[in-house]
Amino acid sequence: MAPQSHSLHSSTPLPRIPVGISACLMGHEVRYNGSHKRSRFCTDTLSQYFDFVSLCPEVAIGMGTPREPIRLVSQTPADTEVRALGTVDSSIDVTDALAAYGNQQAQQQTQLCGYIFMQKSPSCGLFGVKRYLANGHPEGTARGIYADAFTRANPLLPVEEAGRLNDAGLRENFMMRVFAYYDWQQFRASDFSAKDLIAFHSRYKYLVMAHSQAHYKSMGQLLANLRGQDLHAIADEYFLQLMTALANPATRKMHSNTLMHLQGYLKNLLSADDKAELTELIHQYRTGIVPLIVPLTLLKHHLGRHQELLHYAVEQVYLNPHPHALGLRNSV
Repeated sequence: MAPQSHSLHSSTPLPRIPVGISACLMGHEVRYNGSHKRSRFCTDTLSQYFDFVSLCPEVAIGMGTPREPIRLVSQTPADTEVRALGTVDSSIDVTDALAAYGNQQAQQQTQLCGYIFMQKSPSCGLFGVKRYLANGHPEGTARGIYADAFTRANPLLPVEEAGRLNDAGLRENFMMRVFAYYDWQQFRASDFSAKDLIAFHSRYKYLVMAHSQAHYKSMGQLLANLRGQDLHAIADEYFLQLMTALANPATRKMHSNTLMHLQGYLKNLLSADDKAELTELIHQYRTGIVPLIVPLTLLKHHLGRHQELLHYAVEQVYLNPHPHALGLRNSV
């Protein structure tokens, strides 16, 4: 039997979720010049919820601190091979060592439910790391060698760069995926039945709806008839679809559609004035006047008043995909 899911709005303390992070973001002086890039959002806020595993691939492969910096280099603009070479001494080539360490950590750190990488780093950068030609001229961008190896080996793991967490939408989406990933890992480790898998999906239906209508339909079809099926193979396919769906950013239109579906559970329980007020707030959110937290708070208030009748709706992960104290929906 699968365990009961942990409620994010219960009084029970949340478990700390294991998440990987570039060591410099935790304040460790491991950068090429002996400095750090401490992220106070990570160390002061997220550390209340995450059990960070800090890693510095450059130090791990034996590069000293301080050390000669490296950069990503290709021989020609059309060359798809990218090497991590010393910026002064190009005979320093740590490409293979960084890639090997990325693959090693991907195999060892199987408990991780997310990873925050250092932006612009030739080892850890995920997006838009500068790529140079052999003559030193910049030519396009690439992914850091270590980050590329690690993420290729863990394609469903929620990953993000620290710098991009300054964007409210990207921050909310990353956190939502980390908590969903953790929730699934707890479920997958249990002795679950077909009924348990359907119950898990029942809680996630509206969160999926807000991110991908296509996956909302395909995941329902996947679980429509489990009799005689390989349950673990179905579960693996379900998880693939779940994380793929949640990685798709939710728009105001998609959120509004989901809010209206949940409002439907209240159609015979609200007064005309209450119904009109909630409908108007959803409209104001859709048109960009108020943030998501405004109609969502009123919706949760009304659902909570009738929770004995609306247990299915009240238990939707969409309503509480991450701790309320983080305020992640205050700006989206």
